[in-house]
Formats: sequence, structure tokens, C-alpha cells
Amino acid sequence: MSAASLTAIRSGRHDCYDRLIFDLAGAAIGYRVGYVDEVVMDASSTPVPLRGGAFLHIVVLAPADDTTGNSTYRPSNRGELVDLTGYRTFRQAAWAGSFEGQTTVGLGVRARLPFRIFILEGPGSGSRVVLDVAHFW
Repeated sequence: MSAASLTAIRSGRHDCYDRLIFDLAGAAIGYRVGYVDEVVMDASSTPVPLRGGAFLHIVVLAPADDTTGNSTYRPSNRGELVDLTGYRTFRQAAWAGSFEGQTTVGLGVRARLPFRIFILEGPGSGSRVVLDVAHFW
């Protein structure tokens, strides 16, 4: 498990792709992402409703709380983590839970388009897990 914790989820629009960023307080240790038929909540397996023609299941190997159990990221709206109005590929980002040292998010996208995911160091002692989903094939 990671000593880093999730502090924010942000998004950005670019010419060829839409971007989702997970900010961590500490060094990122990993992630898992892939297209699925349905995104489910951590622990309960309750389906997470998402808009879009395809769904990405994103797991960042970092909790949304610190080592004393205090929340480090608490979404104000679990069904709309970021405002995606006007995005070409993204349709909806929704909370799927933080459980046993990992945080899960569902991302509804226009179609099963190519994506890449990577880790960036900084700022400071933090890090970012970055997911880009292309606008086209």
C-alpha cells in the first residue's frame, strides 16, 4: 500500500485528448485502468451509473484518507467529480470508492478510444497519476 493519499481529481481539455489527473500527497506507486462493461463500487459491487458509450474502471493505488483515517479527498458530488461540460471524449467521472488502500473512479467516455496512463513527479514531494483519452482512433 502507498503512504501517499489522494488529495484532488482534476481534468483538462487538449487538442487531441481529454485528461483526468489524480493529485497525490506523496509518491504514486501504481494504478490499474481498463475498459469494462460496468463500473462497480469498491467493497459492495453496487453498479456506478455512468453516461457514455464506454466505461473506464480506474484504480489509483492510494487511499482517499491519511494514516490516521482523516479524509484527504471528499468529493462534493460523487456522481460528478469534475465538470466535463464541453469535453469531446469525457462524459462523466464518478466516485466508486476508496477501500483497502486504493481509490476507484468510473469514467464514462464517448466510445472505446485509445488511452494512456502515466505518473508524473511533483509538485514538491507529491505526484500525479495522469490519464489521457484520445478524441479519435
